[in-house]
Amino acid sequence: MPSASSPLPPFSAPYAPDDVGIAQELLATAKLSPAQEARIDEAARRLIEAIRAHDDALGGVEDMLREFALSTREGLALMVLAEALLRVPDARTADQFIEDKLAQGNFIHHETKSSAFLVNASAWALGVSARVIQPGETPQGTLGHLTKRLGAPAVRAATRQAMRLMGNHFVLGETIEAALERARPHAAHPARYSFDMLGEGARTADDATRYFNAYASAIEAIGRAAGTSALPDRPGISVKLSALHPRFEAVSRARVMNELVPKLIDLARRAQAFDLNFTVDAEEADRLELSLDVIAAAFAEPSLTGWNGFGLAIQAYQKRAGEVIDYVNEIAHRRDRRMMLRLVKGAYWDTEIKRAQERGLDGYPVFARKAMTDLNYIACAKKLLALRPRIFPQFATHNALTVATILELAGDGGYEFQRLHGMGEALYAQLSRDRPELACRTYAPVGSHRDLLAYLVRRLLENGANSSFVAQAADQSVPVETLLQRPANIIGAANRACHPDIPPPADLYQPFRRNSRGIEFGERVALDRLVAEIAAARPSTATIAMATLAEAEGAVAAARTGFRNWSSTTATQRADMLERAAGLLERRRAHFIALLQSEGGRTLDDGISEVRETIDFCRYYAAQGRRLFGDGEEMPGPTGESNTLRLRGRGVFVAISPWNFPLAIFVGQVTAALMAGNAVVAKPAEQTPRIAAEALKLLLEAGIPDTALHLVQGDGRIGAALVAHPDIAGVVFTGSTEVAHIINRTLAAKDGPIVPLIAETGGINAMIVDATALPEQVADDVVTSAFRSAGQRCSALRLLFIQEDVADRMIETIAGAARELKLGDPADPATHVGPVIDAEAKQKLDAHIARMKTEARVHFAGTAPASNFVAPHIFELHDASQLTEEVFGPILHVVRYRADAPESVLAAIERSGYGLTLGIHSRIDDTVDDIVARLQVGNIYVNRNMIGAVVGVQPFGGFGLSGTGPKAGGPHYLARFATEQTVTVNTAAAGGNAALLTGGE
Repeated sequence: MPSASSPLPPFSAPYAPDDVGIAQELLATAKLSPAQEARIDEAARRLIEAIRAHDDALGGVEDMLREFALSTREGLALMVLAEALLRVPDARTADQFIEDKLAQGNFIHHETKSSAFLVNASAWALGVSARVIQPGETPQGTLGHLTKRLGAPAVRAATRQAMRLMGNHFVLGETIEAALERARPHAAHPARYSFDMLGEGARTADDATRYFNAYASAIEAIGRAAGTSALPDRPGISVKLSALHPRFEAVSRARVMNELVPKLIDLARRAQAFDLNFTVDAEEADRLELSLDVIAAAFAEPSLTGWNGFGLAIQAYQKRAGEVIDYVNEIAHRRDRRMMLRLVKGAYWDTEIKRAQERGLDGYPVFARKAMTDLNYIACAKKLLALRPRIFPQFATHNALTVATILELAGDGGYEFQRLHGMGEALYAQLSRDRPELACRTYAPVGSHRDLLAYLVRRLLENGANSSFVAQAADQSVPVETLLQRPANIIGAANRACHPDIPPPADLYQPFRRNSRGIEFGERVALDRLVAEIAAARPSTATIAMATLAEAEGAVAAARTGFRNWSSTTATQRADMLERAAGLLERRRAHFIALLQSEGGRTLDDGISEVRETIDFCRYYAAQGRRLFGDGEEMPGPTGESNTLRLRGRGVFVAISPWNFPLAIFVGQVTAALMAGNAVVAKPAEQTPRIAAEALKLLLEAGIPDTALHLVQGDGRIGAALVAHPDIAGVVFTGSTEVAHIINRTLAAKDGPIVPLIAETGGINAMIVDATALPEQVADDVVTSAFRSAGQRCSALRLLFIQEDVADRMIETIAGAARELKLGDPADPATHVGPVIDAEAKQKLDAHIARMKTEARVHFAGTAPASNFVAPHIFELHDASQLTEEVFGPILHVVRYRADAPESVLAAIERSGYGLTLGIHSRIDDTVDDIVARLQVGNIYVNRNMIGAVVGVQPFGGFGLSGTGPKAGGPHYLARFATEQTVTVNTAAAGGNAALLTGGE
């Protein structure tokens, strides 16, 4: 065994291993003896009966879930109200929000099934509100009627009170002092508590400082009230690492270790002084390795020697949970100290599934089936119990079968159970009667009701799902035998470990196409491997020769000659070539990421995303092309005649692509035109010629003949010459609105066939944020939308409208989050913002910044390194009309609006003439629906960021000054590159309609 002085290697385990292999191991060790199973059944049955017999006069979450199941409209409306209502400061927005949600459920005629005060009071308050707001009334009309009969204040007060009733029950106290008073022991054997200071993760340095001070104050208060018992019979506190650092992410590891570890040690010392239980809470899977790095470094602090209260939470739904237990045990062994480990099932399951799908991972880091999580929980429990006394297990569960199983496995003491405050009371009351020697610690949230909301909704989602034990245990119609089914029996065989309705990330779009493969930065091995491959790529820096006008002329002539042969290839042949290109891109992604970094200034995250988008274009257009350009579509008609509609190529297409997506848009344009049967002359941006040259080589290697695809490097003069050429059959262009107008006029002025133009241009893209939006989510999405890629995306956020009632706090949070972004070398994985494309772009942006500093209020002005860097800036305008053109860089403009004047916002957006992307942050469905119906915008994103459109998922393109359509990466795009041909054949011309004459009756 290594000595305590030897360095501990960082934690490493496969990030998303195969479910089947894990299931084989878990199933092999799951079986217990018949006698053990019988005792488990008996104990679990007794606990379930206690839950069902429990009639708490106040009520708990089980009562709420029974009354308002999340499978009902009322349950969903209640969840959304709880998440947002108490943070809405103004009456008008609150009234609209309440009306919107109560209209979605039948609260008026809801008959309560529970005698619990909490349930009845909530149902009564919501019912009163719903009665005042009669169904069918428009928001405007309802508000008018409410005002006339003084109903609005009553509605608002009743609904807010319903939310506060829930909050008061699920949160121990709004302050640590109030929580301690409520937790004051009233019995000879007081309950154990672990206090959790509620709040979102830090977005700003001020957030991190505020949370640190809250933790420090709470430790002091808890310690003073802790009494004289010894660990583990002492209170504790739970600490969230993401609350202590604004960039708690894998790519910022060096900074996190330097800044966060000392903070964690400081808090741990404070907890040590009172001999408290100090638990580091679990985070999302992509933060697991970083969390363990921080924990290991803090735990190694010599001054903590002799204290056994340090601990952490481990999530059983993570496939790496067993390896984490082994790693933590090794940490404790090396320091010859004990640790306390809380085993939970996990609370971010839906987020983990979505992230793995979006990132195109090889698998999921969590189990997709709940029964696999339950199975793994027991396996982890066995492991923890075997590691006593070095490890003190803390089993957090509200599942009677899980409790009974642990009782059977655990034997004598040296462990405790844990439950959430407001939940599991009946279960653990019965357990205390049956086994008074067993300890149960209550995990107690502390914080304002406004901060409670996200926490409460997460608990409701986690425990309110139809498959949840808590929801089923509260349902008398579910037989007890159903609740006693063992996870191993539910799974049955290892090949059933995967969820039948949740495909692997790679198969997300099957059978249509394969998802492009990505990477999880939170997996150290994968990140280090990719960074090393990129560093070894060493792209060429040789000068790329620009074409002459004569060479451009020759390329068009050669393409016209090659068109005939290329258009005669089958759709299947062309699609196969595109799919080969996708495979080559996937295998050589490091090479292209290196090119994107060196020539395009793309960060690692942007580089990976762009390569993936390029791959998706190839596969999507291949799949679409097989469908559209095959044998044609048989049309209806009279007997004795066949009518077939086919698509075929137009001729020579000129593809003019920009520098901001020099690989994805270049390849997307080219492959679309080729798949439609056209020959292509591609003119990339003059700033990024190497990327285009390498992409062309790859397409040729994939089988595209050099007679069908021609590359012409050059500046705007070359592009203009190509557009003006008489033999051009179409132009596809992405770039500025100004250049698109020039191209359009050039094409219109030519004699001969009318040539189609497919143009995607920019926009003064806006986001509208009302008072129901979650400030932390808004900050994340605004910073990403405005500053990622140094703001050099067509879809980037330029103009942010914020309701004035919440503007101060939101702007402060956004500015604070922008301050934490790192500008620098795009090859450094820790860099968030790279350079702008060239000195000309920088000069233009600097001039705009200088003007804004004299005309607008400066909320944030970042500091940029030398060279072509422009730091993020945030300016507040008096009026949206001050922004007259698209500013293509990391500059955000903010305008406040009044809740009673949303029309001014919509009118301002319309007046711009652009319609590319729009963001909306609101929990009011009617507000979202009204905006979507009113504004002609190509891509609208609700309660998320507004960049990163995915091929085939969010087809991209705009209206008005933002482009012509159809949308790139959408089902209507390829047809625009083609002409339609109808072939009608008189099949009876040879003497009669044989098919009709020989047909039976």
